[in-house]
Amino acid sequence: MQNFVQMSLGEVHRSAKAALLSQGFSEIHAQAIANTVTAAERDECRHHGLFRLPFYMNGLLSGQASGDAEPSLVELTPSVVKIDAKYGFSPLALERGDQPLADRAKEHGIAVLAVTNALNVAALWPEVERLAERGLVGFAFVAASPYVAPAGGTKPLFGTNPMAFAWPRHDKRPVVFDQASSASARGEIQLRLRDGKALPEGWAIGPNGKPTTDPAQALAGAQLPFGGFKGSNIAMMVELLAGPLVGDVLSFEAGERDKANTGAPCGGELIIAIDPVRCVENGDRVAQLKHSEMLFARMLEQDGARLPSDRRYEARERTVKEGVTVPVSLHDRIQAYIAGKRVDERNDYEGDHLTHNKPMIAHQLA
Repeated sequence: MQNFVQMSLGEVHRSAKAALLSQGFSEIHAQAIANTVTAAERDECRHHGLFRLPFYMNGLLSGQASGDAEPSLVELTPSVVKIDAKYGFSPLALERGDQPLADRAKEHGIAVLAVTNALNVAALWPEVERLAERGLVGFAFVAASPYVAPAGGTKPLFGTNPMAFAWPRHDKRPVVFDQASSASARGEIQLRLRDGKALPEGWAIGPNGKPTTDPAQALAGAQLPFGGFKGSNIAMMVELLAGPLVGDVLSFEAGERDKANTGAPCGGELIIAIDPVRCVENGDRVAQLKHSEMLFARMLEQDGARLPSDRRYEARERTVKEGVTVPVSLHDRIQAYIAGKRVDERNDYEGDHLTHNKPMIAHQLA
């Protein structure tokens, strides 16, 4: 059994920001990253919360990520905005592009934000949830390092290639989902390795190409797409949308760039925003959104069914009051970051560094 530390959300944010600042991130990057880390902890999406801080540190201390780059925004067309993250992590670039994207979607009906040269280890739902809170429909697509074998294959090629979708509601929280095109997120396997738990069948294959439920073998081998060829096709689609479409790299190219094996891939992200009112002649936002409630109501009439964002919202209400639990080992690692310690050693048991047997710049996770 692991020991845990209870932290309020305020403590999570202050600790994350202090750790990032101490390790060399600028004020604006530390604030943006701490915001997304805290949001993940708040919604009990732990594999994108404090768990991810070592990934940010590895990216910076390896020299592959900038800790102070100011993203630059350029308007390619009236409804297409591009942000160059300049090899910084994505949270700041996404904050910079959020309002310009929403403004253009409301003006033109649909708009696109193309983010390039961004290291991304965060969840996707925050950017589309922000759009839905403005009354917009949001889509987001991002590729990653090559972890997933195509259906029928045995070698990593695709990223876990998550996609997110958000639908606004009238006087209610948006419906939001964020899911990988792989059978599981990478972080879920890493957490199971940390916690000594086996994987469900169908998540991964080992280095020998055979199915495995061992997290270490899965990290050394390849993850699998969900739904066989259907999930594989979706992963291919995300590769194209987040890579060539926005002028950035494919997952296997991002993996080749990650010389220090930081687990923090650098590439592109595509975000699409649509204003429902502009999609209907004489559009009526309230009427359109009330129409969508018919679908949600029918879903919830069925025992066991739920809307995809309900679990996160329930967690959000609870953690705002009660805080979150953090493994002592991870809490201690964060305190070491805050104290300014630099750890240059091989990882002892977690993540890709165990399986690839490469030296670390900073300890990935404890």
